Amino acid sequence: MKLYSAYRAPNPRRVLMFLAEKGINGIAVENVDLNQGQHRSADFRDKSPMAKVPALELDDGRVLTETRAICTYLEGLYPEPNLMGVDATERAFIEMADRRVEWYLMVPLAMAIRHTHPGLAVLEQPQFPDFGRSQGEKGVEVARWFDQQLQRQPWIAGDRFTIADITAFCALEFARGLLKLVPRDHGLLALQGWRDRVAERPSAQAV
Repeated sequence: MKLYSAYRAPNPRRVLMFLAEKGINGIAVENVDLNQGQHRSADFRDKSPMAKVPALELDDGRVLTETRAICTYLEGLYPEPNLMGVDATERAFIEMADRRVEWYLMVPLAMAIRHTHPGLAVLEQPQFPDFGRSQGEKGVEVARWFDQQLQRQPWIAGDRFTIADITAFCALEFARGLLKLVPRDHGLLALQGWRDRVAERPSAQAV
């Protein structure tokens, strides 16, 4: 198998962290240069029609895109350590937490970055700075809700580390680097403590 990734992009990092947490080796990684527009080339669109990374090319030539789909496939191949739930109930609650992170935290923060950061202008034309700023504010409000959750439980989805923690960590690290968003600066001490614990994991340091 081959994983098409991209440096610094949050969704490819989610898959790379997932691989590291599971100790999966032997999958080749090819980086796609987004700033050079390699993701828009005809060859890459043959693999990923929406011109998005990550993309996982299977041994039979078929290609999986969408981060969650890739991780679900890998979880099926390598069920341990479990990151997505051991039964129907746990899988549902972990997916709920992961979707909340993805849609209500990661997407607004990504829109804030894409529409306000000059370095992303090559990927987002036209940029709408007012929209970006409003999305950033919404992202901080959702981060505040997650901080409240983490005052009552140790991990994003409950009592153990799961894929939802990977998604949240990659979202916040992307925002930390390009929006200078640090939970502590907003009084989100539980979220900051959680972030620091995840940052100490080998998977966070490997990518």
